[in-house]
Amino acid sequence: MDLNGEYRIPAPRETVWEMLNDPDVLRDCIPGCQELEGSPEEGFAATVKLKIGPVSATFKGAVTLSNITPPERYTITGEGKGGVAGFASGGADVYLSEEGDETILRYDVTAKVGGKLAQLGSRLIKSTSEKLATQFFDCFAEKASA
Repeated sequence: MDLNGEYRIPAPRETVWEMLNDPDVLRDCIPGCQELEGSPEEGFAATVKLKIGPVSATFKGAVTLSNITPPERYTITGEGKGGVAGFASGGADVYLSEEGDETILRYDVTAKVGGKLAQLGSRLIKSTSEKLATQFFDCFAEKASA
């Protein structure tokens, strides 16, 4: 599954970059996030509880950052396991550019799912992923503008 998007965030690029690397901000904005620990240098460990269609699961996973060019871009790579619900793995390239007083955040995601999640169908997985991304970026933009 491939996803991409672009969000306008009402904050300077340096502020957005710092927030994208702050586990407290990420924990607050990732939908269903119960725990998030770590650092950009060492990677992050997360526990996220989600409901996708009829499947509810708690995913435990790890995320690492690479290709880091502050405050312009990085690559996120991760994998999460949700027991009988299945797994999700993939990566995202994140790009930040300035436009006036705002930051344009663009992302390109490639993901794979397996187990019960894969049986739900790509349309449901994609629409749920888009909804979760919107929830994350709405929260993130609100925090950035505060």
